[in-house]
Amino acid sequence: MASRPPAIALLLVLAGLASPAAAFNITRLLGEFSDFSTFNSLLSQTKLAEDINRRQTITVLAVDNGAAGGISSLPPDVQRKVLSMHVVLDYYDTAKLGAIKNHTTLLTTMFQSSGKATDRMGFLNFTKRSDGVMVFGSAQPGAPKNSQMVKSVASRPYNISVLQVSAPIVPPGVGGSADSAAPPPHNKATAPAPAPATKGKKGAKDAEAPAPGPSSDDDTGADAPADAPGPAADGPAADDPTADGPTADGPAADGPTEDGPAADGPASSDHAADAPEGSAAGRVVVGAGLGIVALLMTII
Repeated sequence: MASRPPAIALLLVLAGLASPAAAFNITRLLGEFSDFSTFNSLLSQTKLAEDINRRQTITVLAVDNGAAGGISSLPPDVQRKVLSMHVVLDYYDTAKLGAIKNHTTLLTTMFQSSGKATDRMGFLNFTKRSDGVMVFGSAQPGAPKNSQMVKSVASRPYNISVLQVSAPIVPPGVGGSADSAAPPPHNKATAPAPAPATKGKKGAKDAEAPAPGPSSDDDTGADAPADAPGPAADGPAADDPTADGPTADGPAADGPTEDGPAADGPASSDHAADAPEGSAAGRVVVGAGLGIVALLMTII
């Protein structure tokens, strides 16, 4: 009978030692706030809630349903990595964050303890700005600090603190994020298309270009007859000796017609055409002379 009190005391001690491990349940704690139902569901789906509940001191940076889409759109394995970036391996409430020396520090996350983080990917950069706004961001070089603390959701000192932040914290290069899986630049394959079209139009214009050529040739051909009257105009000059023919011998009248071609080669055809007219005139004159001679001989 005397041995029972020590046994009971031992059980109480063991229960006390075990109580910190069961001091909180993140799923039940977030279940009291409907604004974080999506974030809470993601913790359960990725089994990260079980790891959180095994911790004795933790700080969870939660995002509301409006901002949780930035995490739920990622592949499941990347979701777990990003969610573990929102779990700090220490207790921080607003008062403790505000009292940090120099208003900036690095916070170790659960992603760092997983052994899968590279470089400074498993750390958060916390800064309290001069305007009093507290911001979080990945400690990776070049990563932005664009997740602001909104408010304290729940806290149980010094076991768990849940703080609401404005945006998910996605480290560059974590995989599957917008920063590391940006789509390749669009290659505009249709850009060269206008060049052949323009060339085609130019070719069409070039094809049309020779069309005025024949018109110019036609104009030249049209001008050719204008030169033809030249010799025709010279015709009367050739006829002048013919007009004088009756006062001269008939062969003299034919002389200019023979000289005409020598003087103007191209007009030879025209003067040749006039030659028969000159010969006919000579024949008329000769015939008239012979008639007069015959008449005089008859009279005598």
